[in-house]
Amino acid sequence: MPDLFSDITKAPPDVLEAIVKTLELRAADPQLQSMLESYLSEIELPDPAQVLEVGSGTGAVARRLARLEQADRVVGLDPSPVFLAKARELAEGIDNLIFEEGDGRSLPFDDESFDLVVLHTLLCHVPEPEIVVLEAHRVLKPRGTLAVFDCDFSTASLSTGDFDPFEAIVDIMVDSIVHDRWFVRKMTELLRNCGFEASALRNYGYAEHPEPSFMFSWIERGTDALIASGRLGESGAKALKAEAERRVEARQWYGQISYASVISRKLD
Repeated sequence: MPDLFSDITKAPPDVLEAIVKTLELRAADPQLQSMLESYLSEIELPDPAQVLEVGSGTGAVARRLARLEQADRVVGLDPSPVFLAKARELAEGIDNLIFEEGDGRSLPFDDESFDLVVLHTLLCHVPEPEIVVLEAHRVLKPRGTLAVFDCDFSTASLSTGDFDPFEAIVDIMVDSIVHDRWFVRKMTELLRNCGFEASALRNYGYAEHPEPSFMFSWIERGTDALIASGRLGESGAKALKAEAERRVEARQWYGQISYASVISRKLD
């Protein structure tokens, strides 16, 4: 299945609405907030600093970037008018934050415009991620910082035992929302090849147990995708959804996935 996020502007309205909810749910997750704070703590910025987030979605990360002490101006860039509308709504009253429509593969900014570029859970969705990284390199000032944080979708699991039927949900979900589930394994090499001095990759574990969080949304979306692909009938989908609810009620729900960050400096 093609990655939904590779051209998010073509997604149906109901799908976009569901993604908006998921993005904000994920951003509110304490584990993911801790990961964000962790990699932001590694960044040294001049004062004042110009900051860009590419693929800002509903603006959750951009709103956090706007609270950085050195952040004079933060720009969130996204190709989706739906995401941008929600981002502007949620950022109302934040004076140093603006959102613009655009594609990370062709940034609408001058060379050497920013001190920090953030790519947060973006590059695994991009068919040619090096194009985005090279554009980030272009708009960064000399010795500017690139912060990349992404999900290692090859580690995703909802299983609680061998031959768990939820693995079919994970497989089709990953195929439908990610271009390269192995991207994190190649991330550091890509940054170095694009003119960055990359730090060591830092790994973060994420788990949902026994309470579900954003990964629970994969049940509904995954079973719908299995039906659409002809791999599952309505009765089978109903049974999978009922099993998910049973696991939550029995406090047996389990989901896990890992993330990674790399902080890099522009070499020239």
